[in-house]
Amino acid sequence: MNDLDLDGLTLVRAARLLKRRKISALELTRACLARIERLQPTLNAFITITAEHALRQARRADREIRKGKYRGALHGIPVSVKDLYSTKGIRTTAGSLILVDHVPTDNATTVTRLEKAGTVLIGKNNLHEWACGVSTDNPFFGTCHNPWQHGYIPGGSSGGSAAAVATTQGLGSLGSDTAGSIRIPAHMCGIVGHKPTYGLVPRTGIFPESWSFDHGGPMAKTVEDTAILLQAIAGHDATDRSSLKARVPSFTRQLKKGVRGLRIGVPRHYFFEGVDPSVGRLVRDAISNLEQLGARLVSIDIPEASIAMDCAFVIAWAEAAHYHRKWLRKRPQDYGPDVQNLLQASSFYLATDYLQAQQVRTRIQDAFHRLFQTIDILATPACPLPATPHGIQEVQVRGRTVSVLNKGASFTSAANVTGEPSCSVPCGFTKTGLPVGLMLQGRAGDDATVLRTAYAYEQANDWYKALPPC
Repeated sequence: MNDLDLDGLTLVRAARLLKRRKISALELTRACLARIERLQPTLNAFITITAEHALRQARRADREIRKGKYRGALHGIPVSVKDLYSTKGIRTTAGSLILVDHVPTDNATTVTRLEKAGTVLIGKNNLHEWACGVSTDNPFFGTCHNPWQHGYIPGGSSGGSAAAVATTQGLGSLGSDTAGSIRIPAHMCGIVGHKPTYGLVPRTGIFPESWSFDHGGPMAKTVEDTAILLQAIAGHDATDRSSLKARVPSFTRQLKKGVRGLRIGVPRHYFFEGVDPSVGRLVRDAISNLEQLGARLVSIDIPEASIAMDCAFVIAWAEAAHYHRKWLRKRPQDYGPDVQNLLQASSFYLATDYLQAQQVRTRIQDAFHRLFQTIDILATPACPLPATPHGIQEVQVRGRTVSVLNKGASFTSAANVTGEPSCSVPCGFTKTGLPVGLMLQGRAGDDATVLRTAYAYEQANDWYKALPPC
């Protein structure tokens, strides 16, 4: 297998080839490593490339498969993880100068679960420093670029994961999402990103930003690939106090049930206000397509959504400032300017600010709970903007100047506040060739219906087959 053979290869297809021994895990891993070597100088999707480690794991997978000890769809599959996930014996930096030499003695729970499934860890992905931003302009490990247009952001904070998946530098990745950090880069890089129900995926061993809102989750080329990764990492973990004890359903088994009869909520306001015209048009077309597939569209109002981002930012940034308080005091020079300013400003939140935001959070949760008694899925743009050029802090949208950070997270934040599952699935490209994502949100605990809806849309269209030009 050579580098070109990776184009269009999905995790599911690779798994079939491995199981039938049409290819070996070693061949596949070497091909991915060759692609990383070729693209790293231009995309910079990785902080650490674990080539020798990956080759050892690939050889082990091949031995096991030859002996009939096939572990399942992830056996021998090269994947990466955001460099926020602890990896035993492998440097984990959180994109920070403070942790530049940090080598954990244990894996994150999710990394251990991937290892148990037989995956091959090919590297640690670049990210916005400490997961505190949407651009993945990292001052210490370099800028990560969008694979669809060089010089543009891949989104963040899991930008390296999204860029790597979009270009088949591995067949899946794990990201993290506090206010949209899985779904925003999925939207901007043209892949699938799923933020699971809060507590479904353990967070033990993932460096925190906000204990109230942090989620770990999968990123992949297709919905089915994403569901397979989610299946492997989901489930109760006694070391994570927020971890759910509920039984984990089979996400893959429910994918093909279709959307006939599902009630799709379409907001009249907010989610389609202040949106880039191309983004709005493509998402509305995607929602109409769901109706053609048998879903029933329901016009809804959810005014509480408009305050979700402000609520999320107060809580998340206050918690982040608390976590970083010692380093901020002793080593402020070891933070990049944007993250340093954000965290220092957030240190001035009062206890009353935090408590008031938590009260607002309860109000928002109650509103969405009531909403999901009348609909099954909420359909919106994942982000109001397509990818923007690096270094741009503000953009013009419909005649208004808006912050890229605030605007970027304005739609995704609600699902972090509520803890509900939310997925971005590709739904087309702007006239300038930048990807756009349809965001689907469901009831807490009902990740299966979210993924099922995303799959139905994906399979009725060919967007997931598009290849970046790099």
